[in-house]
This record gives sequence, structure tokens and C-alpha cells, in this order.
Amino acid sequence: MKQVADKTDSDMADDSNPGGRQVLATQDLEQARDIITRVYIPHALRTRDGSPLDFRLRHLRSDRLTVGHCIYGADAELTVPPMRDCYHVNMTLHGHTAVSQRREAATTVGGESGVILGPSEPFTVRWSPEAVQYALKLPRLSLEAHLARLINRAVDRPVRFDLGFDLSGAPGQALLSAVRFLREELTRPGGISTMPMARDQLESLVMTQLLLTIPNEYSGLLHAPDRPAGRHVVRAALELIDAHPEETLTVAELAEAVGTSARGLQRGFANSIGMSPTAYVRSVRLDRVRAELLAGAPGATISDVAMRWGFFHLGRFAHQYKERFGIRPSEALAQARRAQRGQTEG
Repeated sequence: MKQVADKTDSDMADDSNPGGRQVLATQDLEQARDIITRVYIPHALRTRDGSPLDFRLRHLRSDRLTVGHCIYGADAELTVPPMRDCYHVNMTLHGHTAVSQRREAATTVGGESGVILGPSEPFTVRWSPEAVQYALKLPRLSLEAHLARLINRAVDRPVRFDLGFDLSGAPGQALLSAVRFLREELTRPGGISTMPMARDQLESLVMTQLLLTIPNEYSGLLHAPDRPAGRHVVRAALELIDAHPEETLTVAELAEAVGTSARGLQRGFANSIGMSPTAYVRSVRLDRVRAELLAGAPGATISDVAMRWGFFHLGRFAHQYKERFGIRPSEALAQARRAQRGQTEG
């Protein structure tokens, strides 16, 4: 096995070197099998014509998922026993694959389709030599708990998904974009890999989009219009946000905390206060930032204060702050410190 620098492709880095451009590469069948077993799942691997591989993998792990960019470079076939504790998603970018599980079969085509493999049954995946895929591993507990929060009911068994799903339409393109953005941010030096609050939000976005994109037994609930949360539920959510704006609650987690669904909470917020839960959280955090800046934020920089309250993209934060309060954060801090000096000198 070798690690080679890839200066032209910024898609993915090996998780042993975040921020780098390392590619795990080998022509050896057993080495490739060992890599995928270590990163994803135990399996048997063979090439159907006996030719050597041109295997390459860029991958990383975040708290709730593993995401990689994988190429076998041969007519390769993987036979996988039941995974038990995870789901596996392949989104084909180039080439094609043939997949079977539960007496179902699906063919994926680059840029057009993908598959999701459930945890309870063995499966087989055959790669064409030119096939390139995003490969996601999602722990059962993470995905099922996220689904339960979205629909506000218990999920106590593996979710039944359709084996194949479309990537060419708007939902599939949104899923691809979410995965691509997560990968870019996790490999960017100083990106969300160092920011648990932002990473949690982006992981939740990927899981939500996956559940909305891939047909499953809960699709009716996920896509059905929910009744708006009542005013007392919205009030409880507002009180929770006001008390703990620094918490990393997603909309789904906030909805679970107040006993409603995510969509119901969003509609309730729109009806009651004219904004989404996310927008309200942002407004409260901006208020907390402003209070610190007006106090002069002794010993702290604007970026320190902003990041303490969950604003990790400083350019966007500065725009939002000026839009809300009419001046830039730097101006607010400068004014506060001038006032403090005047009081001291006076």
C-alpha cells in the first residue's frame, strides 16, 4: 500500500492527515480488502478477470459518518455479510455498478443513481473498471435517532429503503452537494473538523437530505405536511433557545425536546414569529455577540466572540451583524472601547 500526494483533486484527504491530500493506493487485492475492511466493513473481494487493481481511496471520519471517494480501477466484486450496526450508501459519480441485496437488484450509473445497503442482509457490489463513487457509512443508531427526531416518533428497527435511488433530480443533486460540502469542510485546514457545533449541523443536513432523497418506509411521514406546532410549543422552544443559545441543537433535536416534529416546529415558528427556528437561534446569538462587543470584550478578538456563539464563517457573520444592527462588528467594538477609555480618562 502507498500514500500518494494528489495536488489536483481537493475532494478528500486520508483521515490520518486532515487537511492533506493523501490517497491510499494499491494494486494488491489483499491490501485493498484490508483498507476497506478497516475503513468500512469486512468483506470478500475479487476481480472477475484476475486483473490487478488500480485502487485509490480518500476518506475521513466525522462523529456520525464515514465519507470517502473510492476507485477500484478493475472489474471488482465485493461480497459483504450483514453489517448489523450501520447503513452503507454508494453514490456513483462515473462508470457503473451492479448491486444486489434482499433478492433485489439495482444498477447505478455515474451522476444518475446510487444505492443504499441496509444492515440486516448480505449484499454484493460489482464495480466497472472506470467506476468512481462517494461511499458513506452511517451508524444505525445515528441515522435512526435522527429519523425519529424528524418524524417525532420512535424508530426501533432498521429502516426499509428502496435499494436504488435517483441522483439526477433536485433531491439527489442536493444530497450530492451536501456530501461534497461536508467533505470539503472536513478537509479544509481550520474547517468544521475543529468546530463541533458546525460539524453537527452539517452532519445532520446530510442525514436529513439522505432520508428525504432515498425512498423508504417513512417517506410518507417525511414528506407529508405537518400541522404547525401550537403557540405553547413554540413558546417552549423559544424559552429553550433563549436559555441555551450556545447549545448545538439542530431543528430536529429542538423539535424532539419540545414534543413535536421538525416540520411542525418550522411551520409553527413561521406562523407565530415570522421566522424559522434557525433564524431565531441566529438572532439570539447575534444579540449575545453584540452584548459582549458593547462590553468591550476585554482580551478577546471579534473572531473569538463570534466563534464562541457559533459563527464560524466570519465574512458571513460580519454581513449578518451589520444587517441586524446597522454597523460592522469591528465598529461596534471600537466604539465600545473608545467609550471605556473616555470613562477611564474622565
